[in-house]
Amino acid sequence: MKPAAVRTAFIVDDDSGMRQAVQDLVESVGLRAESFSTGEDFLKGQRTSDPGCLVLDVRLPQMSGFDFQHQLTEIGVQIPIIFITAHGDIPMSVRALKSGAVEFLTKPFRDQDLLDAIQQALHRDSAARERQAEIDALQERHGR
Repeated sequence: MKPAAVRTAFIVDDDSGMRQAVQDLVESVGLRAESFSTGEDFLKGQRTSDPGCLVLDVRLPQMSGFDFQHQLTEIGVQIPIIFITAHGDIPMSVRALKSGAVEFLTKPFRDQDLLDAIQQALHRDSAARERQAEIDALQERHGR
């Protein structure tokens, strides 16, 4: 029997207090959390093939969350994103969701709203990984 996958929320926010608060919240419900102050630090980190999601601040010092989302797409990193921001508006939320974000939350947000979004994102990532594994298996069989 295959061991249960470790489900991880990756947090990218330049505010250390917010990073720690989100990490503590995520870990309080039994999920794994890793936090980073920049998108570049996130990219340097080691990720496994286990399901994950990205809790991403819109306003970051070197590159906005939207620019980072675009960079991830260009380099082929597929991970569900939940945007968080203290400076959001309706056009910004529409842009995020049209670009594939799972959720767009404005600070301060309710803990349960973030946890629900993380669970939805992790479920979405698990399903995508299962579909990809099926496709890979079919392609392998076809190749033989």
